[in-house]
Amino acid sequence: MAGPVKGAGRITRLALLTAIALTIFMVEAQIPALTTIPGVKLGLANVVTVYAMFAMGPGDALLVLSARVFLGAVFSGQMMTLIYSAAGGVLSWCVLCLLRKLLTEEQIWLASPVAAVFHNLGQLLAAAAVMRSWAVMAYLPYLVIAAVLAGLFTGIAAQALIKQLNRIQK
Repeated sequence: MAGPVKGAGRITRLALLTAIALTIFMVEAQIPALTTIPGVKLGLANVVTVYAMFAMGPGDALLVLSARVFLGAVFSGQMMTLIYSAAGGVLSWCVLCLLRKLLTEEQIWLASPVAAVFHNLGQLLAAAAVMRSWAVMAYLPYLVIAAVLAGLFTGIAAQALIKQLNRIQK
C-alpha cells in the first residue's frame, strides 16, 4: 500500500473519494430493488470505503464514509436513512479497523463481506431502536446471506482497485 498523502494532496484525495462514493451511492439508489427484503442492495459505494481504510487509514476512511452517508441522505431527500446508514456505517467501520490490523494486502477482499454483515447488523439494531421492537431481527439471516454475497463482490473490486492503484503509483 502507498504511504500517507499529506496536505492539499490528502484533501484532494478525500474529496475525490467522497465524490466517487456519493456518485456510486446515488446511481445505485436508482437501480430497482434486487429482492423484496428491505435493506438488500449491492453497496457498491463500500468499495471506496474499503479502499480508503486500507490505502489511507481509519481516520480518512471515516471522513469519506461520514460525508457519503450525510450527503447521500441529503441528496436523496431521505433524512431518516441517515440513522440507519450511520449506525451500519460506524459498526462496519469499527470492524474494518480491526481487520486492517489482521489482514495482509492479499486478503483485503475478505474485509468487505465481514464489514457488510456488521453494516446490516448495525442497521437492524438502529431499526429495532427506532421501532422499539426486536421483530426486525427476523431479517438478519437473509441480510447476512445478502451481505456476504454483495460483500464478496465489493471486496474483490476493492482488492483489484488497490492492486491497480499501487501498480500505477510505483
